[in-house]
Amino acid sequence: MTKTSISQPTMKADKISFEDTSIAFSDKSDLQLKKMYLIFASMNQNWLVKLGTFFIKLFIFLHFPIKKLIKSTVFEQFCGGETLLECNKAIENLDKAKIGTILDYSVEGEDNESSFELTRAEIIKTIEKAQNNGAIPFAVFKVTGIGSTELLEKVQSETPLTPEESSAFERVHQRMFDLCNKAAELNVRIFVDAEESWIQDTIDALTYDMMERFNKQECIVYNTFQMYRKDMLENLKKATEIAREKGYLLGVKLVRGAYMEKERQRAHEGNYCEPVHETKENTDKDFNLAVEYAVENRDAISICVGTHNEYSCKYLAKLMEQHNISATDKHFYFAQLLGMSDNISYNLANAGYNVAKYVPYGPVEAVMPYLFRRAAENTSVAGQASREFTLIKKEMIRRKK
Repeated sequence: MTKTSISQPTMKADKISFEDTSIAFSDKSDLQLKKMYLIFASMNQNWLVKLGTFFIKLFIFLHFPIKKLIKSTVFEQFCGGETLLECNKAIENLDKAKIGTILDYSVEGEDNESSFELTRAEIIKTIEKAQNNGAIPFAVFKVTGIGSTELLEKVQSETPLTPEESSAFERVHQRMFDLCNKAAELNVRIFVDAEESWIQDTIDALTYDMMERFNKQECIVYNTFQMYRKDMLENLKKATEIAREKGYLLGVKLVRGAYMEKERQRAHEGNYCEPVHETKENTDKDFNLAVEYAVENRDAISICVGTHNEYSCKYLAKLMEQHNISATDKHFYFAQLLGMSDNISYNLANAGYNVAKYVPYGPVEAVMPYLFRRAAENTSVAGQASREFTLIKKEMIRRKK
């Protein structure tokens, strides 16, 4: 179905160094580097993150004028701007380094029809902005941005819906169709982000319906597979078989997962077996097996690895090399979050691979939940903040020599 391009001259996978800070921070001035140093030094302290989160929430609640401070520090580090227009600077800077932008409208709105319609309209704007724009290779959305979490959960549990709920679910389906149809019309690839296991089956069903409609000739719609789930490798294999049977292309975004604490707490409260792996090693194993499976089934799969794991990124690069797949093959992408793992993104892009950054945007107050999660994840993910901090220090020392 898809054709894999023949390998072009590029840097050998084993020659890529994620330790090369001169490339990783090539677009950062000394002042910007110092600011990053202070941000990650703070995020490296768990107690400071908790204290800062508490006071920022309090100050926002009390309407203290701290927006400018937030916008010039953590917001600037991890977000593209408050509006699509403000994101242009980030898009241009990344494009200079041959890194694409994935515009991620990260506003967590109210759970009502008006908010869902506003989100749908904003995602349409990101798709339109990506049209014929090589600097923006993907669009993205969460289904909970266009539909009620409670409703999605009720559908998954097969609880009978009221007439009003049935109508509401039809509207969710229609909004999803609107987004994917617009993406297909404008030839823009679009990610459907993964969410909690108790609504993920509903999201999967909606997403595969869209794939069957729009992925016949090109891979437009991508589903997200959270590999910290024990069942996800088998789910990927089943999804591939079904895609082949029905004659459409499978878009795959691989991530490790983002809801571990919630998953485990809910499993404990509901007295059922945790859906996530007991160890990080098992998650890593399944992630890398999924990467291998996607490469081996590249006739049916287009893949984006959304990870900050250096080994997994290098593993995909090595597999592509072994299978004579060009670094620029459009069916293979690497992605990281803006403001994090620049050592991976910039060095892969410098070596000729397809790389993109998730660039969240939205009003500062509305994006704060996203920023709080970034801060919490940086202290909980083993060594992540420390890794960033160490690399920034290394580059500052290099520049002084």
